[in-house]
Amino acid sequence: MLELQSKLPIMDTDLYKKVKQFVVNSFVKADNAGEIKHFERTAYWIKQLNPNADEAMLIAAFSHDIERAFREADYQGKFRKTKKGFRDENHLRYHQQKAAEIITDFLKSQNANNKLVERVEMLVSKHEIGGNSDQNLLMDADSISFFENNIEAFLLNMVPKVGATKVKEKFDWMFDRISSKKAKEVARSWYENAIQSI
Repeated sequence: MLELQSKLPIMDTDLYKKVKQFVVNSFVKADNAGEIKHFERTAYWIKQLNPNADEAMLIAAFSHDIERAFREADYQGKFRKTKKGFRDENHLRYHQQKAAEIITDFLKSQNANNKLVERVEMLVSKHEIGGNSDQNLLMDADSISFFENNIEAFLLNMVPKVGATKVKEKFDWMFDRISSKKAKEVARSWYENAIQSI
């Protein structure tokens, strides 16, 4: 089991604070404030998995799902009906790219350093499917936080909408995509409990 470092500081620069406020305000406006805990814990797990994570990584962790705050009301119904449901490649590609565009535009509006903006865009643009080691790290932290924070909502809200099979497939996929042994060890008990609860 990964030895947790409970007192690691989360970077608290002015830019990171602005990103957090932008994400929080966006999800509150979208009447979806329940998502915020997932973002906080994704940033937390980034620091647990890599204590030397930089500001761009933490910004990407907190903002990786920003697309959902700007999503059209009927969007989710479209991909839920596909055979692959939550794992639909078109959905994943759109979600990653749109999130990267939104957070990039915000960072540019704050006159953020170009290298930081490019790094955040690179990270968020592959947070669902991974790629290089940093993109995989974000994907892993996202999965851990998903199992830690989102299972109850999926069981209560998604099982009645899409059925137990698609929800189980989502849980399996979120666990199977974890790239590091350490991250899998952290997520395993939450994953196993989630599967047993369907």
